[in-house]
Amino acid sequence: MAIIPNKEQRVGVFIDIQNLYHSAKNLYDSRVNYSELLKKLTNGRKLVRALGYVVKSDPATGEDAFFKALEESGIEVISKDIQIFSSGAKKADWDVGIAVDAIRTSGMFDVAILVSGDGDFAPLVKYLQWGLGKGVEVAAFGKTTSSLLRDVADNFIDLDEMPKMIFKTSSSRSISGTKGRKKT
Repeated sequence: MAIIPNKEQRVGVFIDIQNLYHSAKNLYDSRVNYSELLKKLTNGRKLVRALGYVVKSDPATGEDAFFKALEESGIEVISKDIQIFSSGAKKADWDVGIAVDAIRTSGMFDVAILVSGDGDFAPLVKYLQWGLGKGVEVAAFGKTTSSLLRDVADNFIDLDEMPKMIFKTSSSRSISGTKGRKKT
């Protein structure tokens, strides 16, 4: 069932930054304008908290400037270091942390907006809806979003269909402050 947005709704936004960043880069050779994204997602509703989950890998890459730009966009940055195992394998995900924070902060919001296309979040969505009585919207790139996640969400916001102002081409200054190639 779709949620009808109204200005009285309190909204909590939970952004899987790595998921969103890599989807925008791989699909569109672009970056996300996070300030504009928050405006579009909240749609005039009361934003009570916007949390962005990142993994620190190498400060020499300019990631600290990117994290600072996220904070300037109104996103609380939650970070952790990348895990490197003795085998050389690396792990960098926030699935459990996002789920715990969404449940822990659920008393603050009426609607949770999960910004990720990862199907592993379907149980979280169901718990927020049926266990806690919250509305849950999922915002992600439709081309890379789990069909299960789409199906369980009250609303699915397809970022593929968002106005171009959401994305900044990599040839222009992006929120991370780096320059890239222009898509031809």
